[in-house]
Amino acid sequence: MTSQRAEYPLDYSTPVNKAGDRVQNATDATADKAADVAANAQELAGKVMNQAREYTEQAQEAAKNFKPFVEKSIKEQPMATLAIAALIGVALGALWKR
Repeated sequence: MTSQRAEYPLDYSTPVNKAGDRVQNATDATADKAADVAANAQELAGKVMNQAREYTEQAQEAAKNFKPFVEKSIKEQPMATLAIAALIGVALGALWKR
């Protein structure tokens, strides 16, 4: 009968360690990419918020400038003003429905 040797001719721990290192490196790379994506998303969200704030301020300014014209139109031609408001409402409703 053959007897087993206590020592193995090949060291099997090295490939396991290398595979573990590869998995760790891949995990680190994935975490780094996720952090980059999160940072980019946060930066983009900040830009969108600033742009929305600017548009809101512009809309408020336009409304302030438009208010005297609407008040004058309501006093002088209430039915025409009502008809225009209704048409604007229908147009906005059609746009939102799409």
